[in-house]
Amino acid sequence: MSNILDSAIQSVQQSKAAWCRFITGNDTGATGSHQAGFYIPKCASSLLFDEPGKKGENKEKTVQIKWQDDFTTESCMKYYGQGTRNEYRITRFGRGFPFFQDDNVGDLLIIAKYTEEDYLGYVLSADEDIDGFFAYFNLAPDETNQLIDVAGVIKPDEKIVQLFHDFVSRFDKFPDTRQMALGARECYNKAYEISENVFKTNPDDVLLNWVDTEFRLFKCMEEKFYVDIITHSFDSIDTFIQTANEVLNRRKSRAGKSLEHHLSDIFVHNALVFEEQAVTEDNKKPDFLFPNSKCYRNIQFPAEDLIVLGAKTTCKDRWRQVLTEADRVDDKFLFTLQQGISKNQLKEMHDSRLTLVVPQKYISSFPRDYQDEIKDLLGFVLMVKEKQEHLPKHYFI
Repeated sequence: MSNILDSAIQSVQQSKAAWCRFITGNDTGATGSHQAGFYIPKCASSLLFDEPGKKGENKEKTVQIKWQDDFTTESCMKYYGQGTRNEYRITRFGRGFPFFQDDNVGDLLIIAKYTEEDYLGYVLSADEDIDGFFAYFNLAPDETNQLIDVAGVIKPDEKIVQLFHDFVSRFDKFPDTRQMALGARECYNKAYEISENVFKTNPDDVLLNWVDTEFRLFKCMEEKFYVDIITHSFDSIDTFIQTANEVLNRRKSRAGKSLEHHLSDIFVHNALVFEEQAVTEDNKKPDFLFPNSKCYRNIQFPAEDLIVLGAKTTCKDRWRQVLTEADRVDDKFLFTLQQGISKNQLKEMHDSRLTLVVPQKYISSFPRDYQDEIKDLLGFVLMVKEKQEHLPKHYFI
């Protein structure tokens, strides 16, 4: 755990309120927007003010924000309520503020409130730090841009919560990652009566809902297996640390595989031919190979009809791994839940013939110049389907 990540976690734990979201191209101006400061959604208004703003009135206050345990800005918390506006923002960061750069797109911004005038701010850039923060608070990537639920309270929804309890009661030990992902999909699909057609027409939203549901289900599972442990005192500091590490490592392991499991199910519902963790050169194993390793090893099979897709929840540091995983494939794809990446990195990806695939609603968080080059999940599925429909059937036997 890096020092900045450790400080961010401790600050959020000790704060009166805390909030996080990915820095987007809108914040840095990369999308063509010139907005003032960081936009805060209404659901997180208590981060700024004890009382919500009143329509027809503006209000503001000056605060101190200490960034990265290093430097302080005298910033302004604002509510705009006059005219057609009804929004909250944090503004005034001063010249030379280091986190409005293009390279900060995709970083995780965290604001923690200590008093009405004193705040702590952190920006996490490394994938490992972002994943570590999400794992510590058991946050789904789609649960950003809202107050952080430090206590881990499950969102109320009677039908799905009852399905969670039914699922948890079936186990006397933690299920493996595939069972967890399957359980989350079953709970969500049953609770919201998801039809087969939705997997084909709106896989982007379905996938995000599955990911979010699994995080909630996992919280229920942790409650069952750790409640007795945490309600009793520990024998020693070593025992406490061992238990804490066990919890964090299980969270990271589950989150790391969860995305692959859910993508796999989307591909199955769309009748795509694919193989997970197929072995290529030098024992490399891309997350998804379309159609399969049999076709990959067949020199007669057209290389242009082979597709490689990596799956990584965050990818600022890891995207280059995908480039080396299949020598026969020149153009590769990477699915990520990252919300925004800098222009520099997107140019590197373009030059390396790597195409990003993200949930449709995330595309607007990327720099405007590159949004047309990014595929959503539905577009990727339709592309693969079109290729495979034109292939001779004997390749799939």
